[in-house]
Amino acid sequence: MEASEVPVATVTQRSQKSVESQVGRIYESFAELPPDAQFRMLELKRENHIDYLKGGLRQLPSSFCVLDALRPWVCFWNLHSLALLGESVDAQLQNNIIYFLSRCQDPNGGYGGGPGQMPHLATTYAAVCSLVTLGGHKALSSINRSEMYMFLQQMKHPSGGFRIHDGGEIDVRACYAAISVASILNILDDELVQNVGNYILSCQTYEGGISAEPGTEAHGGYTFCGVATMIMINQVNQLDLPRLIDWLVFQQGKECGFKGRTNKLVDCCYSFWQGGTFALLQRACSTFDQQLVIPVGGKSFEVNFNDIGYNFVKRRVEMEPLFDGLALQLYLLLCSQEVNGGLKDKPGESRDFYHTCYALSGLSVSQHIWSDDESLLMPRAVLGPYSNLLEPIHPLFNVVLERYHEARGFFTTF
Repeated sequence: MEASEVPVATVTQRSQKSVESQVGRIYESFAELPPDAQFRMLELKRENHIDYLKGGLRQLPSSFCVLDALRPWVCFWNLHSLALLGESVDAQLQNNIIYFLSRCQDPNGGYGGGPGQMPHLATTYAAVCSLVTLGGHKALSSINRSEMYMFLQQMKHPSGGFRIHDGGEIDVRACYAAISVASILNILDDELVQNVGNYILSCQTYEGGISAEPGTEAHGGYTFCGVATMIMINQVNQLDLPRLIDWLVFQQGKECGFKGRTNKLVDCCYSFWQGGTFALLQRACSTFDQQLVIPVGGKSFEVNFNDIGYNFVKRRVEMEPLFDGLALQLYLLLCSQEVNGGLKDKPGESRDFYHTCYALSGLSVSQHIWSDDESLLMPRAVLGPYSNLLEPIHPLFNVVLERYHEARGFFTTF
């Protein structure tokens, strides 16, 4: 390049600059407001979000036909968001959802994306978490656990991973869906766990994050899935955790939110996928300095895998947060929140149920990052009015903690 030539910015660089400019203007305008106006700007529009979410459970416009194979996900995104907000649905709607999901349940185990569709591990996770979130005997007893176990075994691959559906791809997402569902339902055993750790290890990249499958790029969603799965099978110490954390901490940028991959744009959904991974590592910190007894590919004593999720959430939070939780809350409340309800990816985008769910999940994580079952919420952990406080989640499963405990009690009794 000659001295007179001016470098041309790439599309990625131009997009990044545009987002930084939009976010910067929002923060500058906020900084110029008097304190009482700032306080109002930071309010979580709880009632508007509830109205938006309940509307999505009753009737959707025809444009949503593209999500026909994801209908259990629509149930989960909306039900979980409402539960985070401390809201429930009325008895009739609850019964309608249980009936609909029962029609999505395959006679041979697992849940499809809609009635009559083939069972799929992702929609199985969404359906099970929806029913756990609804709670109660009718919802929880509607899950056919014996057939579910057979379905999970059928999806198991010799590599150690799982196929997402019959004949489908093998990836870390499928591993997480299978292992988390089995853990919640109290059916996780040695056969399902066998070689899963080896598969996930093969997906940790040179950057430190975890990719969808071996040889691909580290990604926030798959990193959460990989770390959570390794915790549930008692093998998280086998990961290169220092390198993983090095990659994670650089995903929170100057916009205050998280991005999902290196050199990508900020996106509010990664407030959970990345922020939630930090919440997992806070409780797994003891594995930095010691080797667990169970190595990848084998075991030296009997472990009840179904107790790991329960015991994990009981662990004290010993490690300080490795991300700026208040800054993340600032991004979510000012840049992602729609005043009329719902949350969006970033300024200039439209609200949707998916981003609403994972933005609220990340908001909960950032509020409760210092707290555990034995400690109170830290002072000033909640940005804005205290009414912004959301329900805490179980960090492994992303269901409201109270609902997890109810399901745990049910599935260990019946």
